[in-house]
Amino acid sequence: MTIELHTWNTPNGRKISVALEEMELPYKVVPVNITKGEQMAPAFLKLSPNNKIPAILDPDGPDGKPVSVFESGAILLYLGEKTGKFLPKSLGGRIPVYEWLMWQMGGFGPMPGQVHHFIALENEQDRAYGLNRYMAETRRLYGVLDRRLADHDFVAGDLSIADFAILGWAWRHPRHKVDLADFPNVKRWYDALMARPAVKRGMEAKLD
Repeated sequence: MTIELHTWNTPNGRKISVALEEMELPYKVVPVNITKGEQMAPAFLKLSPNNKIPAILDPDGPDGKPVSVFESGAILLYLGEKTGKFLPKSLGGRIPVYEWLMWQMGGFGPMPGQVHHFIALENEQDRAYGLNRYMAETRRLYGVLDRRLADHDFVAGDLSIADFAILGWAWRHPRHKVDLADFPNVKRWYDALMARPAVKRGMEAKLD
């Protein structure tokens, strides 16, 4: 029962490949070349009506029936529920996982994503305003994360899907023009995660 991961080599795609490796779930990558508009293909839209990667197709879903899931946060929650891994059983334990997963989805993703957009523009005048705005907000978010990790090994206490979600974007810190030496607690967390064999496999999986 191999899960299909429909994705491309992006931070949101890496969240899922890392989670699948850590959860020891068999999967195969189905590349969706977003540079060629393949996310708009009717077949992909059946899996992801928002025409965004990633999406998964699990042939062994609830009640043993196939199920597709889109949106990276929803996929992480689904996989955590399916396996019982990296998602605490108690509601009290889940609260910080939910908080930090939503923090990533609402901020530490959309804001660095704007940096990715504006930094690619060739016209300096077009770039300046957007880069100044979104780089400042991105650094603020790294600061929030750094403060959280000052007294937590992982963002929600134990290693969880929230860490995988955030790692997908922290992986692109060079593109954000962020030196992790400026955020020592983030650097410690990042290095510890990247040293994990399953995370390494997830980061090295060919997604394109």
